[in-house]
Amino acid sequence: MFFSLTAMADSADERVAELQTAWAKIKYRTPEKQQAAQFSELIGQAQAATAAYPQSAPVWVWSGIIRASYAGAKGGLGALSAVKAAKSDLEQAIAIDGSVLDGAAYTSLGSLYYQVPSWPIGFGNDKKAESFLRKGLEFGAKDVDANYFYADYLFQKKNYAQALEYLHRAEQAPTDPQRPVASEGRLGEIKSLQAKIQQEMH
Repeated sequence: MFFSLTAMADSADERVAELQTAWAKIKYRTPEKQQAAQFSELIGQAQAATAAYPQSAPVWVWSGIIRASYAGAKGGLGALSAVKAAKSDLEQAIAIDGSVLDGAAYTSLGSLYYQVPSWPIGFGNDKKAESFLRKGLEFGAKDVDANYFYADYLFQKKNYAQALEYLHRAEQAPTDPQRPVASEGRLGEIKSLQAKIQQEMH
């Protein structure tokens, strides 16, 4: 039994690595107009992964991130069903083990809560956003994404000084050598948000 479980974990990890790599290429290396169609295809692969590894929290996290990215690329009211599916995937990851990937499920769920419109259109809720983002930071105090998304949330709230503080932490975060495209892309987003905040403060 032990052998089969570790063998399963290995291949679930491989699926996660494949999904991460494909996601980064679409998000940071693909023209914006082509992103929705490519993310839509990647959702199919993520669904296959969650079907194959229903007990793998990281697989559910990445399925949720991919759906959320698809919704962001698609935009408009048509994206709401994808956002709700992303929320459901991330909640499933938390139900299995919310601590995986430095609390990425909490961070991603928090980012949905502040980016999605509030009721009656969507489920957006700033209090829940802050609560989930802070929970993500509990598991990923040095994680680039946990710090970046909390900084972005603070920026939306016009809390510029604190936002810069968390951006600085995001910038100092250790990069993942396995994910060079994602690391480089996120660093670009950090610099861009820093510039926006500096503009607002002057």
